[in-house]
Parts: sequence; structure tokens; C-alpha cells
Amino acid sequence: MSSTTDRPASKQARSLRGLVPFLRPYRGRIALAVLTLLLAALATLAFPLALRGLIDAGFEAGNPGERLMALREHFLAMFAVGAALGIFSASRFYMVTWLGERVTADLRNAIYTHVLKQSPEFFETTQTGEVLSRITTDTTVVQTVVGSSLSMGLRNVVMGIGALTMLVVTNPYVMGQVLGILVLIVAPALYFGRRVRKLSRASQDRVADTSAIAAEVLNAVTVVQSYTQEGAEARRFSAASEAAFDTARKRTKVRSFLVAFIITGVFGAMLWGLYQGTQAVIAGKISAGHLGQTVVYVTLLVSSVAVLAEVWGDVLRAAGATERLIELMNARSPVGDPAQPQSLPATRGGTRVEFDRIGFHYPSRPQTAALDQLSLTIEPGETVALVGPSGAGKTTVFQLLLRFYDPQSGQIRLNGVPTQQLSLADLRASVGLVPQDSIIFSTTAMENIRYGRPEATDEEVMAAARAAFADDFIRALPEGYQSFLGERGVRLSGGQRQRISIARAMLKNPPLLLLDEATSALDAESERVVQAALEAAMLDRTTLVIAHRLATIQKADRIVVLEAGRIVDIGRHDELVARGGLYAKLAAMQFGLEDEALGRARAEAVTA
Repeated sequence: MSSTTDRPASKQARSLRGLVPFLRPYRGRIALAVLTLLLAALATLAFPLALRGLIDAGFEAGNPGERLMALREHFLAMFAVGAALGIFSASRFYMVTWLGERVTADLRNAIYTHVLKQSPEFFETTQTGEVLSRITTDTTVVQTVVGSSLSMGLRNVVMGIGALTMLVVTNPYVMGQVLGILVLIVAPALYFGRRVRKLSRASQDRVADTSAIAAEVLNAVTVVQSYTQEGAEARRFSAASEAAFDTARKRTKVRSFLVAFIITGVFGAMLWGLYQGTQAVIAGKISAGHLGQTVVYVTLLVSSVAVLAEVWGDVLRAAGATERLIELMNARSPVGDPAQPQSLPATRGGTRVEFDRIGFHYPSRPQTAALDQLSLTIEPGETVALVGPSGAGKTTVFQLLLRFYDPQSGQIRLNGVPTQQLSLADLRASVGLVPQDSIIFSTTAMENIRYGRPEATDEEVMAAARAAFADDFIRALPEGYQSFLGERGVRLSGGQRQRISIARAMLKNPPLLLLDEATSALDAESERVVQAALEAAMLDRTTLVIAHRLATIQKADRIVVLEAGRIVDIGRHDELVARGGLYAKLAAMQFGLEDEALGRARAEAVTA
């Protein structure tokens, strides 16, 4: 992500404009919140006027009875002001808090939904932990501002302007001097405010670093523990945490100085004004009530400025968080729906797949061709296996078929329609994928299989599980199909997770099936039964299989041999072995090693 910490001070407030689309749907509530906020501020400003009347009434000449009645009326007026302040303040608090929670939820949902639509290219340069930090930590900062700080800031702006106006109207000469002093405070405050915003953005970046490290390590905790690297990883996380703390400390230091500077300067200016006011009372130019009114207005002005100094720091911090969030929202996937998508024609017996002179480089490796002028046609109902050494381009074929990426040259067509002219939803709805590393979600076995077709009934889910030979072990779980499988399926073996994944693809029942070494995690017995289930699932559909274990693809209609992104041979198992090319070498290595292992096992059995 690009850094925006060096933007000029004039653009500080502009960072918060990114929140406008999320505030716009709640214009009515915002208007009510502002109304109650203004009424609460006006009630506060009315209090000094009521106090002035009370003080002056107590010093007025007259008999005690008349004075008591006057005081009673002024006390009732002050109570009315206080009651109004309480009602309006409570209304303001509810409305702005609701607004903060609502906008934050909308913002979080919008960003998460947007990130889910990004192509894998996005995640080549952005760590998952950083994305999570922005969705959680940064939105919490924004929530604080929208749901509290902004309303407090606006309320204190109204009170501060109101108090200042009353002071200027009632004491023009004195307040003229005070305003001159306040002008001298503004320029340094703006300078330090810019520094606070920069450090706030840097602080959020450092927090995101810790989240990225934690997410990476916790997802690989078994590897960390197996290599006894707990201490090293703890030190790495601690170093990132210390960097975050150090940046936060610098931000807090500058912000504290900013608050102290503003409050001290304003308080000094106000004390000068009060000193002038007391001299006016002694000289008989104003009444004691007038002085009391001035004291309260001065107090309101000073407290408003103090609160505004705090709020300004929060706003600057939120500006940095908003910049980071808007960066995520502005990320655009290079893979998207066409302006006028075509529909995918239906064909009997599967999908016809055509690769026409495909050239592709991964964005992170632009100098290396993952596929180089690859051309291949797969007929409906045909089962084609892709074999070759690591890096030959087998997985890339699957990723291009699913449009996780688009090729730089050439065209992929399904039933004659280029994939780039299909909507992503239609394209991916017609493809079923069984990955090598099975993904299990933190929910029940029933819901994990139903992920393939959310509208499927329980009976259809269980039928798919039986077809994938998963029904027996699922029913043996403590709560059967309603058993919680744990994060990433930690309660299941590798083979069980793979069978759940196969059942999910069977339930989807797509015309095009992609198997990425789908039986790699199974033992010999499970592999036999699941292979039979997969062969049944391949009927009446087109199937592409990535295979490292050549024994699983000997019955494929065709085997495509890839090397360095090119097709070097095509044929059936026996034909390829007879030709003596790359496939024959791979077969000799695998089957020779298998025969050798079997011979050793037999020898050990005889010896025993």
C-alpha cells in the first residue's frame, strides 16, 4: 500500500471525506443529532444569563419577601435550563452513538466485501494480517470519531463561538485583547496538528505489522512448534510491538504537548480577560451578576477549547485510519465482470474447454512465463490429466480457468464463449474445484459440505457425503453432521478433510470439475474408495486433473505433459510410456520407487 503520510496540512481534513458515502444514507438522523446538539449547546449558553439574573436579584434593593420571590423565579428558570440540557444531551448521545456504530458496521462490511472480490494479485502484495488490522483497529478509531468526538467537537464549537460572542458583545474592549492573544496560538497548533496526523498514520501501520505477524504465525503454529521457533517468533512479534509502542509514544508526546500548549495559552488569555473584568466591577462599570456571567462564559470558552484540542487529536488520528481504509476501498481487481456479460450455453455431457495460444506471467514474476503459447482443446465429458515437474504450469491452468487471473495473450473459451465475456458468478458456478489443501471452515460438517450448494437439503448433503465416502466418519463424530469441525478442520485427519472437500464439489454438481491432486492426503484404502467415487463423479462432465501420483490417472482419456509452461507431449498412459519422453522418466521414477519400497517391505516381512 502506498504511504500518504507526507500530504500537506491543507489536505488533513480531506481524508475524512471518504466517510461521506457511508454517512449520506443517514442524513435524517444526522440532522436530528445536529438539532439536539445545537439545542444542548444553546441550553448551556443560556445558563450564564440565568445565573446573572439570580446574582443581580440577590443584590437588588427591596424587602426580603420581594427578593425571595425574585430568587424563586430565577431558580426555577435555572432548573428549566438544566432539565432542557439533560434531555437534549441524552438525545444527542443516543443519536450520535447509534450513528457511530451504524457507520462503522457499514464501513467494515463494505471493506470486507470489497476485499473478498479482489484477485489473488492483491494478496501477493498485501498481507492478510494487515487487512484484518484495517478492518478492525482502523474502523474502531473511525467509530470513536463519528460516534463521539465529532459531536463533542461540534457542540463545543457552538458553545465556544457562543461564549466568545457573548463575551465580545458584553466586554468588547477586553475581548479584543484576548482575541489578539488567541490568534498567536493558532499557527503553532496547526503545525503540531500536522505532526500528530503523520504519527497517527505511522502508528496504525505499526499495529498492522503486528497483526500481520500474528496471523502468519498462528496459521502455521504446528510448523513453528515442530522447529521449536516459539521463542524466535515471540521475539519477532515483541520487536514489532515495541516499534508500534515507540511510534504511539511519539504520537502521544506530540499530542500531549499540543493539548498543553492550547489549554495554557487559552487559559492565560482568559485570565487576562477576567482580571480586566474584576477591575471593571471595582470601578462600578459592570454589576456583580455581569461579572458572574463573564466568569461562566470564560469557563465555557476555556473548556470548549480544551475539548476541541482533544477532539482535534482524535480527528487527526481518524484521518490517518480513514486514509488506510479508503486505500482498501480504492483497490481495483484487474479481473472483473464485462460490461455486457454473455450467458454460458448449456451442453450435454460436460463443458467444452479451449485454450488458444495462452501466454501468462504472474504479476510478481513478470520475467518468467508461467504458460507459453499453450493451446489445448478438451471435449465435453473428457477426462484430461495435467502432469509435469513443479513449476510446469499445471496450477496456473486452473487459476486461469477460474479467472483468478487473466492471460496476457490468447483466449480461454467455455462452450465457445471467451471466459472474459462471462460474469464471474456464472463462470465459477459452472466449475467445481477440489484443491490439494482442503479448506474446512469453522462450522459443522453439514454446513461445510453445503458450502458447495447453499440451498441444498440435508438429504442431498448426506448423499454427497456418502458418494465421497465421508458419511461413516461423519456419523462417528460426537454430534454427527452437526459436529463442529474446529478452525481449519483441526478435529479431522488430512484424509477426512479431503473427503469433505470432495463431497462439497459433488454437491455442487458442476459441468466442469477441477481436481488438484484430490486424493493426495488419503491412505491406500481411502484412496481406492474415493478414487472410485471420483470416477463416478466424472461421468457426464468434463474433468481436469492435476496429478503428481501417476498411478491415479492411468485411466484418463488423455494425459497432457507440461514443462516450463509448454505442452511437450499428449497421449494415454501406455502411449506416453512407450515414447520414452518426460512422462516415461516420471513414470519410471515413481513406479520404480514404488516397486523398490514394496520389495523392501516383503523382505522385512520374511525376515521377521
